[in-house]
Amino acid sequence: MSAPRETELKLDLSVEGLANLGRNAVFKNVRARPQTKKIVSVYFDTSKFKLRRSGFTLRVRSENRRRIQTVKQDGERTGLLARNEWEQQIRGALPDLKAARETGLKPVLKKKVARGLKPVFETSVRRTTYPLRNGRCEIELSVDRGTVAAGAKSSPLCEVELELKRGTTADLFNLAHTLAQDLPVQLSVRTKAERGYQLIEGEERPVKALPVALAPDFTAQNALQSIARACLHQIIANRPLIRSGKPDGLHQMRVAVRRLRAALSLFSPMLVDAQTKTLKAELRWLSGELGLARELDVFIGRVVQPVTDDRRDEAGLAVLLEDLSKRRAAAYARVHSTVKSLRFRQLLLDIAAWIEIGDWTRNGDPLVHALRQLHIFKVAHQELQRRRKKIVRRGQHLRQLSQSRRHKMRIQAKKIRYASEFFAEAFPGKKPAKRRGDFIAALEKLQDALGELNDIAVHEELSAGLAKEKNGDGSRRKVRVNQAFAAGRLSGREEARMQSALLQAERAYRAFARVKPFWC
Repeated sequence: MSAPRETELKLDLSVEGLANLGRNAVFKNVRARPQTKKIVSVYFDTSKFKLRRSGFTLRVRSENRRRIQTVKQDGERTGLLARNEWEQQIRGALPDLKAARETGLKPVLKKKVARGLKPVFETSVRRTTYPLRNGRCEIELSVDRGTVAAGAKSSPLCEVELELKRGTTADLFNLAHTLAQDLPVQLSVRTKAERGYQLIEGEERPVKALPVALAPDFTAQNALQSIARACLHQIIANRPLIRSGKPDGLHQMRVAVRRLRAALSLFSPMLVDAQTKTLKAELRWLSGELGLARELDVFIGRVVQPVTDDRRDEAGLAVLLEDLSKRRAAAYARVHSTVKSLRFRQLLLDIAAWIEIGDWTRNGDPLVHALRQLHIFKVAHQELQRRRKKIVRRGQHLRQLSQSRRHKMRIQAKKIRYASEFFAEAFPGKKPAKRRGDFIAALEKLQDALGELNDIAVHEELSAGLAKEKNGDGSRRKVRVNQAFAAGRLSGREEARMQSALLQAERAYRAFARVKPFWC
């Protein structure tokens, strides 16, 4: 059975925002009455979540005395907006496995898996659907409010789905932008199934970079879209952790932004349009907004806290730690404000639209069009080769490089590491895989060593800035002097680490230069 494709956007919405939904501009021209119904869906999987690990979900939905069995394939494998979906009406409350084997689940539903299927969680929602029509465009806006339950555990659910019935993908994004203008909606990558599995697993964990699925016949355009989708997924998936103040969530969102910016750099010859230029500027803004909080995390954790623990009797260090902790709290408050802002919410929608229907995907310039159609193997080979040569050339005189040039070398090392991960499936086979593992391992050590040098420079700058600060309040002058003295001591400590870090970086560079490229 061929899989119909549903094209939709999911948006998270708070209960407070839900109260203002009907006042949004998109509802001014609604002619048809909204329809409300209750939907209960039971999701099935094995004890080891075999279906989930294979990229599928299986559910039986009860709706108006009808039971609908639905098999869905993860968006990671089919795209950001479109997912494969097989839907059939069945009679009972348990899955019809004969019907399920006529879907994409067939290779997964072996006898052992079929015998092990059981209910794992359920969702119960009250769905209100608004049919929105404008000329040739027809979009179904559904608001789901209810709960996800797994055993004794449950969590609230409130989300908006925009499903394209007729029209263009641009119509879908335009509607999402209109909603986001005065409602706190956020682009979401979490399906109801993912919410259920997360409820079972317990506490939310930081989401690391997803593997990028590149098919052998991918063009450069196909590859960039797959890479960018994985990066956007990581950005969005770590947003809840930032809102709860977890440093790992902030770190992983920064990684995702860096990876996306690296991807734009890797494919820059075919990204020459004004829209991409604007997107790059917005990503620089977001990277800057996340940067200070992370720098203070590292500075306090790796430099200030260890010294303070060793010298608890030094008043200046204690005061300095207290001051830095307040600065970090303020930096996190700013990050929290950023991820709630309209600018951030619109940026995520802009990234998604850029991936799927951006100007770069239909640039008619013959050269740009030809670059988009290049086979990914050729693009990957050229980029990896060129960037490796650049690092090898710069690293020959690593000790003589200025801090800014070492920083550029570190960025290059980071980009080629991301590229090696992005392009992994462009070079299939055991031998390239083994070489890739060795290459990335050597590259990680070089990147860590260069990162250590960069951290020392950043920490020295932070320490020097603290030492120079002055307080006009005479009653606190003594404390400020002690604090400045402590900051100066930290700066000297970091400077003393420089020679050891340089030696380590030189060793890591020599080891990297000896490793054979996996793409040759």
